[in-house]
Amino acid sequence: MSFPKPEFRPVSYSRVTLTELMIPAYANFGGKIHGGILLSLMDKVAYAAASKHAGTYCVTVSVDGVNFLQPVEVGELVSLLASVNYVGRTSLLVGIKVIAEDVRSGSVKHTNTCYFTMVAKDDDGQPTPVPGLALETPEDTRRFVEAIKRREFKERYKQEFDNAVSALTVLNEPDLLDRERCQVVY
Repeated sequence: MSFPKPEFRPVSYSRVTLTELMIPAYANFGGKIHGGILLSLMDKVAYAAASKHAGTYCVTVSVDGVNFLQPVEVGELVSLLASVNYVGRTSLLVGIKVIAEDVRSGSVKHTNTCYFTMVAKDDDGQPTPVPGLALETPEDTRRFVEAIKRREFKERYKQEFDNAVSALTVLNEPDLLDRERCQVVY
């Protein structure tokens, strides 16, 4: 039996924490945890938060701000804290904070913050509306407004970059390659 979706859901409703022990199988040749392992965990926690809020299946459509600030070591507990920061009609922006804890020393480090844009899908795989977001704290409101600005900047950047690329030719940028570590060999 399925229940109708509420008009709004609070941020706290879909807040999710995923914690996993980093094992040797997750390590790269340098002994640090593979970025791909961390991205996979981020995708899982983004799905959990978005699907919980939407009450339906959600898919990842973009990932922003993935900068690995500090390495994650084998043996650390990694916790991914996710919350829905913004909703559109069918889309959701999930903010994720990644922290790693050395359980022996008790030290905790912030390794990453990133943003996953998810889209809710119905049973036919079509985008479906999601409940609005009830902002419960000033921090929730700040994150919602920040998400609006993030989307504006992202759209502006995409437009400016597309315009610059469409106008770009080697002939109108003769000095550009002179300052780089490359050699044109044709």
